[in-house]
Amino acid sequence: MHQRVVDELGLRIVGGTWEPGQPLPVEDVLAGDIGVSRGGLREAVKALVAKGMLEVRPRTGTRVLSPEHWNHLDRDVLRWQQAGDSAALLRDTGELRRIVEPEAARLAAGRATAGDVRTLYDALAAMEAAAARPGRSGYVEADTAFHRALLDASGNRLLGSLGRAIDIALEHSFVVSTQTPGAVEASLPAHRSVVEAVERGDPAAASAAVLGIIDAAEREIAESPGLTQG
Repeated sequence: MHQRVVDELGLRIVGGTWEPGQPLPVEDVLAGDIGVSRGGLREAVKALVAKGMLEVRPRTGTRVLSPEHWNHLDRDVLRWQQAGDSAALLRDTGELRRIVEPEAARLAAGRATAGDVRTLYDALAAMEAAAARPGRSGYVEADTAFHRALLDASGNRLLGSLGRAIDIALEHSFVVSTQTPGAVEASLPAHRSVVEAVERGDPAAASAAVLGIIDAAEREIAESPGLTQG
């Protein structure tokens, strides 16, 4: 019940039901609208305050904060953005990947352990196996695991944590980009190039290979029938 109420409020905020700075309806009205007790509503409001989406002030009530205050790495916020303004989330994800992943690959080429390389090859094998199955079941999950493993292989703990924080955004990006005909077939050798460059300790090649994957994904997203505007 708690998560349902949090989701309902979060989706309404992301969807623009209430503008930034606008107060939420009075507690009794909003609780009745959602179908929850006043206590349940208060708990949900606390959760959204913690995510930077609401602000509670004495006498002035609960107000919606503007998006720059939101915790955009929060898994719930990412889910709500995916359901709302998909195009904006895809843009932000692509820009973040372009900033982070090439340098992560460069670091991985100099720091990856044998275990890191094995994990990358395992993720690649899972991608190849999924690509061969009818409907490519499990491909997006394997692709996401590959990119998380690459961030882990960088040896930078903050990058590793970032990968786990944004896996919902990565999965959404991969779901859309792989709808373009031929995208998966072209992506597999590109991912293999990344692993091989990391394995032989070639930072420039690893970085360039990842950048090529990102460039291709952005083209595929632009052409994809799965792209929806918020």
